[in-house]
This record gives sequence, structure tokens and C-alpha cells, in this order.
Amino acid sequence: MKLRQTLQFLLYEWLDTEALCQRPRFGDHSRETFDAVLDTCERIARERYAPFNRLVDTQEPYVDGDTVVLPQATHDAHRAYVASGMLGAAQDYDVGGMQLPYTVNASANAFFALASVSIGSNLLTVGNANLLLVHGTENQKKVFAANEFSGRWAGTMCLSEPQAGSSLSDITTRAEPDGEGAQDDPLGPRYRLRGNKMWISSGDHELTENIVHLVLAKIPGPDGKLIPGTRGISLFIVPKKLVDTEGQLTGVRNDVALAGLNHKLGWRGTTNTLLNFGEGKYPVDGRAGAIGYLVGKPHEGLRCMFHMMNEARIGVGTAAVMLGLAGYYASLDYARNRPQGRPVGVGGKDAASAPVRIIEHADVKRMLLAQKSYCEGALALELYCARLVDEDHTGEAQAAADARLLLEVLTPIAKSWPSEWCLEANSLAIQIHGGYGYTRDFPVEQYWRDNRLNMIHEGTHGIHGLDLLGRKVRMEGGRAMELLAARIAATVARASAHAALSGPAAALQSAWSNITEATRAAWSDGDPGRALANAVPYMQAFGHGVLAWIWLDVATAALSRAAPADPDPATAGTMACMRYFYHYELGKIDAWLAPVRQRDTTCADMPEEAF
Repeated sequence: MKLRQTLQFLLYEWLDTEALCQRPRFGDHSRETFDAVLDTCERIARERYAPFNRLVDTQEPYVDGDTVVLPQATHDAHRAYVASGMLGAAQDYDVGGMQLPYTVNASANAFFALASVSIGSNLLTVGNANLLLVHGTENQKKVFAANEFSGRWAGTMCLSEPQAGSSLSDITTRAEPDGEGAQDDPLGPRYRLRGNKMWISSGDHELTENIVHLVLAKIPGPDGKLIPGTRGISLFIVPKKLVDTEGQLTGVRNDVALAGLNHKLGWRGTTNTLLNFGEGKYPVDGRAGAIGYLVGKPHEGLRCMFHMMNEARIGVGTAAVMLGLAGYYASLDYARNRPQGRPVGVGGKDAASAPVRIIEHADVKRMLLAQKSYCEGALALELYCARLVDEDHTGEAQAAADARLLLEVLTPIAKSWPSEWCLEANSLAIQIHGGYGYTRDFPVEQYWRDNRLNMIHEGTHGIHGLDLLGRKVRMEGGRAMELLAARIAATVARASAHAALSGPAAALQSAWSNITEATRAAWSDGDPGRALANAVPYMQAFGHGVLAWIWLDVATAALSRAAPADPDPATAGTMACMRYFYHYELGKIDAWLAPVRQRDTTCADMPEEAF
């Protein structure tokens, strides 16, 4: 219920999502239809996901022969999710979608991540199908994307390899034309793939009748050698089971073999696999090699795959938010009901007096407020990014172009900031539970374990820091930064009209000026080595600046509701979160920026032997 109240405010009073109904694409919708979608997803999450979150953590997937076995609860949850229509909810009517705004779609999916991120909500299947809608042929859309949106098939993304990790330029999976007629296959130019892929989420299971792998591989040059670097990478559809042009299974298993499951710290309910492509375990037409169909043009695979990767990054950020909120709600409930200790001050040492609930202790309130500030602020950021997606898809030309560029610069923050600070929220939730939090008697230790992955997958902090400082803030001559600065200035102007917000408005203006100056200083001598040596501290400062802006904008919306002198609890909570962030968090920005400004190379210069 707490999540629903927060979503209602962010969707309708902050982002004005109802206004989207005036656009032709969303003309059939209203607040009533949006609320009906939220009602349905909240109910399914409560009934089919939440009761089984601990079960899927303790009953991990296992292999029985050639079959990956998952608990029955996972199958039931998947069926309920598919029946809800949420797989294609944001898609056009003609592909079975609801044409929901992405902002509403993201909000509805939040309930599933809150209830059990480990059971999942088919993020990769949707991302896989969305990529094919943009880059696939008409047959690929009809056969593969349509069957993914219907829930009949599932989808994955296969990037990493055991020897390469995040360094995609070093992948060695090969794709060679599959002989005569290969270029004229109705499903796309046909290739045989050979190689290994690691860390493939949902890489094998029995939840659907087929799995559509999107695989990065290199097409050899005329000399038979792989082209070095990322420019040789192409993208292929590699189904687990081969299909015909009508989307029917042919009865032939593709040469894709499960090599094993990865046993993880968290997300234990989701299979994570090592897959072998083309090793000959399931030969097709008597030959080794997994059949794959080229997506887009040769050697443009990474460009195509980024469509799915960026979508997945916002999804990872949202998952981190919901795990943080789950821990916050659990620790809030615990703090309200756990009597322990006595208040500091007069009479506080009187052992004869009754213990107070721990929520009455100032430090427990601090930890609760930190969690609320991190998680609800990050939720607002994710929904803001979702609103940019809607603007990109349905706005006027200039507004759409601006939204697209803003989304580019905010995506590293939307992924990295929640994965760091909502994880910190989970740590604080454990702390509030004390020793009990370190046991499996309470759910907060699982939330922390599940959330720890989010700083790693879909790009580590190091990768996103390099992307932000090395590329995103410099895009189009710094235009993305200019657009973001303009939106921050507009928030500062609106906030300054409220006496309670004039101080934070001035503080945000100063902090963002420091971030802008540090960006220039980092590149002042044009040396990438020095500029990027402290890319992660830069990203941390940038992220805190963005969250400070989000909180000020949300607080401005809350105060603009003609609130009474004695604000309602929701408004009081919003204002307390904003003040907490400005009083306790904003000051960290200057410390992070110091080495960035100085182009400090202490870390980069450390000799290996000195470690």
C-alpha cells in the first residue's frame, strides 16, 4: 500500500501522466485505466510473487538431465504475469499490446520487483522483443518478437564470454555463413555460431516452449580471422529450438547446450547459465554449429544490442530501487514494533521505566530516513526516465530529441546510483534489525544479497563512470549537459518561490555549478588517462547532484498542492527526505569532485608491486 501511495503522487501530481492521454497514441486511456493496470499488477504480485520470495531463494534451480527445474511457484507466477498482458503492455494494438505509456508500464512492473525480484518480470524477454521491433526484419518481428510478447517464448541477451567478461572487444564466438542459400533464408541471413557465453540470465528453463537468444558474435574476414575490437561484432537470433516462418516449432533442437548453472549470492530464483553454442551436442542437419539469423547489418551488432542494454540498465536500476524499498518497509515495520532501550535525556537511565519502540531513537530515525530518501528519490528518478521515453516516442520533434539526449546522459545514473545507494539502504535495514537482521528469520538479509548484483550486471560502476565522463557529458559538444542544466535551473526557479525551499534551491545551484566546473577541469588538458582516472567519483558526485535535483523538484510539487499549514503525513515525509538529502548527502559532492578537478592520478600511478 505504501508503494501505491508513492506511485500515485509521482505519476499524477509530479509527472502529470494523465496529460499523456491527450496524445493520439494514448487517447483510449484515462487515469481509470492506468489505475486498473496498477490494481491488477499489485494483486498478482501480492498473491503470486510475494509469498514465494523466500522459497525461490532456498529452492534454487537445478539440472535434471537436459532440463532446468524451477519451483512450481515460479511457473505459476510466470503464467499469471503472461495472462495479465504486461509483456506487451507498452506495444501497439496490432502486436497485441495495450499502448500504455511506458511510465505507467514501469510503475506497474515495480510491484513484481518489490514482491520478488528473483522470480522476475520478464525484463529480458521484453527488451529482446523491443530490439527486434527496431532492428529486425518483418519476418523476425512476426516470428520472434510477437511470440515473445505473447509469452509463448522467452528471450535472453548473450554478450559476455568466460575469458572476456565485460570486454566485448575480446569475444571470440564465431558466426560463419551456413552454406548455399544462407543469405536468402526468410528468417534472415543464416549463419552457424560456435562459442561460449557466460552469465546468461534465464538462459535455460521450461517456463516457455522456446527461448530466443540474442547473441553477439564475430563474422570472420576474408582471411578467416576474426576482426579485432568491437567493429567486427554482429548480432544474431539463435533460438533454442528451430522454428518455421509461421513461428511453429520444427521439432529440431538447435545446437545450443547448457554447460552449467552459476550458483549466486542472490537472485537465486533466476537461472544463470553458461551456454555452449555449436559444440555438436545437438547437430543440425548432421553438422555442429548453432543456427543463427543475422539482425541488422553485419558488423553493427553492438549498435543494435545497445537498444536492449540501455533498456535493461534502467530495469536494473528499478530492481535496485524496489529491493531497497522492500528492506525499508520491513525495517520500518520492525522499528515500529520492537521495544528496546530508553530515550536519551531526563529519566532515560531509569531501568524501571518501560522500554520504548526503537523508532523513537534518533539514530534509528536517521537510518530510516536515509533509506526513504535514497529509495523514494531513486524511484522518482526511474519514473522520470520512463517519462522521457514517452516523450521520445510521442512528443513533438524538438521535445523528443531533447528527451532522447537527456535519457542518454541520465542512463548511467539511473543504473548506477540506485544500485549503490539502495544497496546501502538494504545495509541500513539489516542494521535496524540488529543481530536478527543477520539471520534468515527476517527477509532483509535476502534483499541485501539480491541487491548486491545490481552494481555489477549491465555494466559495473567503472564502466558507467567511463561512459558518463568519457562520452555522455561530451555528446554533441556538451548539449546533453546543457539540457540537464536548463532543467535544473527551471526547478531552482520554481522552488525559490517557496520560502521553505529557497535555501535548498541555492545549494543545488551551487552544487551543480561545481559539477559543471569539475567536468571542464577533468578535460582541461585533453588527456583521457588523467581525465578518466577518477571517473567513478565523478559519477558519484554527478549522481548525487541529479538526486538532489529530483528531490527538490518533487518537494516543489508537494508544496504546490495548496497544502495546509500543518502538512499531511505524505507531504511531511517528502519534505523530510528532501531536507535529509540536502543536510546529510549534498556535502559529499565536493569530496568526490576534488580528485576529479585535480586530475589526481594517485590510484592510476600505484605500482602493482606496492600492493
